[in-house]
Amino acid sequence: MGKEKIKMEYMLKAGSGSIIWNIIGTPSGLETWFADKVTANGKAYTFRWGKTESREAELVGCRVNNYIRFHWCDDEEKKSYFELRIVYNELTEDLMLEVTDWAAPGEEDDVRDLWDSDIEKLKRVSGL
Repeated sequence: MGKEKIKMEYMLKAGSGSIIWNIIGTPSGLETWFADKVTANGKAYTFRWGKTESREAELVGCRVNNYIRFHWCDDEEKKSYFELRIVYNELTEDLMLEVTDWAAPGEEDDVRDLWDSDIEKLKRVSGL
């Protein structure tokens, strides 16, 4: 059975979209909350956690100050990706981070919990 798409929305404190972009759209920004070390070589990204765990991802979509989308190279399901998107509500002037990911059946809660934890760390280290 295929993976299911999951969308999560996280409210952020008032701040500049460019500050948020630097945190989600650059290797150095991603290192502050998502992985211990992030390197980019063109569209090829390497994410490292601790001394032994690493994963390769391909940058498959990006619009500066809007969104960034990656596909894990070891994921056999070609349509799956994870995306971080900045959403601005003009009416309330709130900024939100929308996360899209894919989960295998029965793993949806684990994926949500992992992102909840990562976004809490993002908020803590950035003040957002």
